[in-house]
Amino acid sequence: EINPWQEKSRPLNESGYINKMAKKIINIGFELASDDSSEDSFSSKASLLDWDIILFKPSITEFLRYCSDTYKGKPSLDDDISFRLKESCEHWRREIKQAVESGKTVIALLDDLNEVYIDTGQRQYSGSGRNQKTTRFVDIDSNYNSLPITLKPIQSNGKLMRLVPLGAEVLAPFWFEFGEFLEYKAILNSDLKKICIITKDGSRPVGAVVRSHNSLGTLLLLPNIDFTADRFIGEDGNTWTDEAKQFGARFISAVVSLDKALHTSSEVTPRPAWAEGPAYTLVLERYLRSELLEGERQLEEAQRRKEAMLERIDAAGSLRGLLYEKGRPLESAIIDALRLFGFNAAPYRDSESEFDVVFECGEGRLLGEAEGKDNKAVNVDKLRQLGMNINEDMQRETVVFPAKGVLFGNRFRLFPPQDREVQFTEKCITASKSSSTALLATSEMFQSAKYLSDYQDNEYAKACRAAILQGIGLVALPPTPTVYSDANTIVTEQS
Repeated sequence: EINPWQEKSRPLNESGYINKMAKKIINIGFELASDDSSEDSFSSKASLLDWDIILFKPSITEFLRYCSDTYKGKPSLDDDISFRLKESCEHWRREIKQAVESGKTVIALLDDLNEVYIDTGQRQYSGSGRNQKTTRFVDIDSNYNSLPITLKPIQSNGKLMRLVPLGAEVLAPFWFEFGEFLEYKAILNSDLKKICIITKDGSRPVGAVVRSHNSLGTLLLLPNIDFTADRFIGEDGNTWTDEAKQFGARFISAVVSLDKALHTSSEVTPRPAWAEGPAYTLVLERYLRSELLEGERQLEEAQRRKEAMLERIDAAGSLRGLLYEKGRPLESAIIDALRLFGFNAAPYRDSESEFDVVFECGEGRLLGEAEGKDNKAVNVDKLRQLGMNINEDMQRETVVFPAKGVLFGNRFRLFPPQDREVQFTEKCITASKSSSTALLATSEMFQSAKYLSDYQDNEYAKACRAAILQGIGLVALPPTPTVYSDANTIVTEQS
């Protein structure tokens, strides 16, 4: 049965509902059983200007999946996830605001309020060496900050709601069909100008209509709808049921009708091009436009500073290449780690020879070969290559004694370090003992290098050098001091 407000002249889709996909629709942050809309994740950097209707859920569960720390009973994100969450929220605030001002309809389905503590990047240090402690400053943040409006949400769940008697008529058809499926997850700011849905007792707002300054587009704040209820998921856990597909088709059809009604109800006529001419421009407009230009200039400068900072962050995190890189990026990460250990380290290349890394200190001189593998263990062929490099190095006039060989391996580089097996084959391990060569897994180097990057500890660096210089066969670096455990990191809320 087709709802009476729908246009019966349009063709029906396979679910029996009007197919109005002249409109381009995208759903962000949730899955929907409909082929009439595209889907993207909350962490995406997609532009919303490519779409006519945007369905948005401020869901940050993908950022909380690997969070194990808490502070004041709420999740506390590390610096990397904090940065990515803040960047995503800023992206959607900007994109949603621009989409609404461009005449788009954005429907935000207000999911659970998730408040988290994010790392501000500020640090305070006390003590030194192994007794050094770090105070990490954090701020409270929430998934609702991805919306370009101040909602001041309060966590509250419920299903008993009603439309505001006056001013919410445009929502009536949608409410008639989907009101029973709506569930509010938060109470909103009572200062919102056009509240459209309230709790049944009429005391608290849970939905609102927010028009753009030019009244061309709309941000519609609605209570949540669960599109992944048990009845919508097949027995295999990966497919949609027929009921889910019908529900998705009904929802998309109702959304398109709602978009049309919102545009029809707009009281402001879009400004014609001729009205933008200088003869009709007011002095205050000229002044504000000059202010806008200055604001855009400052924004560009801020963007350049942000890009420069991102480059510095990438460089600061280059040690992580020890865990997953291969080729030149792996060699570069190894060199950075060896320098933290106190070695003078650099690649060597001339017209006749090319070595991955040559490194030395007061205790000795070494030559290294690096190998990253997706699946296979590092085999004896790389050991043979390392031996040839050492002999070639000895032929140089400046070299008096043969360098000690070190083979760096990064096997199963795309798997978490704790899931990896021995990095080298048995034959490679046996041969390394007879040639007095050290075998060192780069994933093991990472923990030691990470500690020395964060703390100046000359004694520990010396112990790492000794392990490499004296080690034959599989080398184990000394464990990092216990002071570096997360339990000794002090988390303080920033005022």
